[in-house]
Amino acid sequence: MENAGTARGILTARAAGLVGCTNCGRVHRAGTERCSRCHARLISRDTASLQRVWAWLAAGLIAYIPANIYPMLLTSSLGKTSASTIIGGVFQLIDLHEYAIAAIIFVASVLIPIGKFLAIGYLALSIRAGVVVRGHGRQHLYEVVEFIGRWSMIDVFVVAILSSLVQLKFVATINPGIAAVSFAFSVAATMLSAQSFDTRMIWDADEAPAA
Repeated sequence: MENAGTARGILTARAAGLVGCTNCGRVHRAGTERCSRCHARLISRDTASLQRVWAWLAAGLIAYIPANIYPMLLTSSLGKTSASTIIGGVFQLIDLHEYAIAAIIFVASVLIPIGKFLAIGYLALSIRAGVVVRGHGRQHLYEVVEFIGRWSMIDVFVVAILSSLVQLKFVATINPGIAAVSFAFSVAATMLSAQSFDTRMIWDADEAPAA
């Protein structure tokens, strides 16, 4: 009878009685407590990783709400102050027929963050439930989330793009609103949530049951 590690003809490290150091990558025999190279603690699976994933995901989702409710940009000119939210800026750009810039802001600040929330939530729930996904779909989805995470800081430029809405005919000051801080924290929290995954648990969930 094949075990779970070789059910699909692939011998995993755990099935071979090995454990890799997540810090430096050196492989040791199962049961070794400390890495002989970097002295980090060796664990076959980080069972607490999903708790960190959910904690950071919840923090990012909570911070994302005020990021869309409160102003992203505060502009003061001759004693008059105007405020622009993310969605408000998108509609203003549409009114100005700047469709390309409006699309960039909408995708980078609305679609991508919401997509990351849904993708990370699905990964965590499906791993927790032990759902088997054929074709390595979960790994591919995780790689997409990780790739997008590298470009998440593009959202910081939302403030700069919104500032272009202001026609500076007089002396004016432009300051980020409270939404800018919330948005930056939301981006950072979702990146930490994705990085908290123990990807070995994704492999385990995709292993076929023993025959």
